[in-house]
Amino acid sequence: MRCPLPFAAALAAALVFAVPPSRAATDEAARIARAVDDTVARYGLPGIAVGVVRDGRVVAVETRGELSAGGGEPVSPDTLFKIASNTKAMTAGVLARLVDAGKLQWDDPVTRHLPQFRMHDPWVTANMQVRDLLIHNSGLGLGAGDLMLWPEPNDFTRADIIAGLQHLKPVGSFRSEYAYDNLLYVVAGEVAAAAAGMPFDELVRRELFEPLGMDGCRVGQWRLDQAGSVAQPHRRVDGRSVPVREDGAVVPDITSMAAGGIRCGLDDMLRWVGMWLDPAHPWLSPAQRRAVWTAHMPMPVSERMRQWDNSHFSAYGYGWRLSDVQGQWKVAHTGTLMGMYSSVILLPDLRTGIVILINGPGEAARTALGQVLMEQAIDPASRSDVAHYAGLLDQERANRAARQPLPDTSSRRPAGAAEAAALLGVWRDPWFGEVAICPRADGIGVASARSPLMRGRLMRVGERWLVDWDDDSVDAEAWLHPPSRDGGDGATLTVSHVDPDADFSYDYADLAFARQRDCP
Repeated sequence: MRCPLPFAAALAAALVFAVPPSRAATDEAARIARAVDDTVARYGLPGIAVGVVRDGRVVAVETRGELSAGGGEPVSPDTLFKIASNTKAMTAGVLARLVDAGKLQWDDPVTRHLPQFRMHDPWVTANMQVRDLLIHNSGLGLGAGDLMLWPEPNDFTRADIIAGLQHLKPVGSFRSEYAYDNLLYVVAGEVAAAAAGMPFDELVRRELFEPLGMDGCRVGQWRLDQAGSVAQPHRRVDGRSVPVREDGAVVPDITSMAAGGIRCGLDDMLRWVGMWLDPAHPWLSPAQRRAVWTAHMPMPVSERMRQWDNSHFSAYGYGWRLSDVQGQWKVAHTGTLMGMYSSVILLPDLRTGIVILINGPGEAARTALGQVLMEQAIDPASRSDVAHYAGLLDQERANRAARQPLPDTSSRRPAGAAEAAALLGVWRDPWFGEVAICPRADGIGVASARSPLMRGRLMRVGERWLVDWDDDSVDAEAWLHPPSRDGGDGATLTVSHVDPDADFSYDYADLAFARQRDCP
């Protein structure tokens, strides 16, 4: 049964009245609050919720800002945020529960549960196991096929994902190297649903939310007016936080559910973290806890990890990233969606967990704040602060921009029909579907048939072709590369990023369009 107060607030209150806080605890809480304030001030965040747990107790709960900038409704410990890819650990946990229940095994072939499953290579299809779906070792490129998931809304289904995988060509060998993907987590959700004999959203409620008391979380379709406090995503426009892609009255069942579609509040995320920090918790068997937190796929140790954390190893478990930080074992993950950022950091040997939820452009904010809170947990005498790490991130960004400067597109102009003749027509990619490059009132339009936000205007930049998307929230402009032949049937149209540092989920490199017919 849910506590009368949100979990974090209720437990924190109980601690206050049951045990007077020590001077050290009071100092720690003040330092955490100061770090949150510094982060909000530095990055102009619309809203944030932060919690820290240790030894089974909540030691800090901090919320700032609003659900929607200027709306006046404050963020609270039970405000729902999109946790994005922190969903992956929940999907892995549900699968581990099914292994405990004897419904499946980690080494089951995927086709045992989903006979229609196909990868590009028949050998990979036959040999891919359930475990492989979770550890980013498929041979697919970074974010391959993500355009079937985002931007939302679109009309791709989970069945489309499974059907489309066979058309995505690998860029590496199966099980040889790490490359982050989302589509195979969608497949993992469908494997879980098939093994359990129920839709994935119902399975998550039964196996995760109910036994752990996380009944504030939402998955699948739900009504906004029945969910209480719900944060809306934001982007920065002229230095202000502006809501983007806000929820309607009914939040739909999204295709990416098992990869990044769960929403939770801070109180329920602290329940989730608390379970993992308690090795005796009965939600999972000891064997499955070990399986989830085993290093299954090596990952590169970045220069930042070496310099900031003195890290020596990095690997992916089932839905979690594993590494060492200043001699401590770290289990963590981040989550990123348009206008929503999350971070979960666990230090199991210290029985400490950190949760950060942000409803605005928060990549740098969660990184700097998470680093400070983690260092303070490892060494209470740490003097690290948000300004220091924010400065390092600014320098990283400047160095990256110097190495890969953005192309100058200031000379862009609307393309004319005559000069774009070789591009005009309806084109089709085998997994993304049709895109029409056809005249419209303001020039030449580029419009996806299945992803309505992927519509824009064809521009000329020198000798190159650029797509300027109509919706400003689609923040990855594209170069179109005309067919090498004259645009006739069978010629291939390809796409690439204008900004080499753009969101990898706009996986233009995986697209290859063949011309189908003339414009209507």
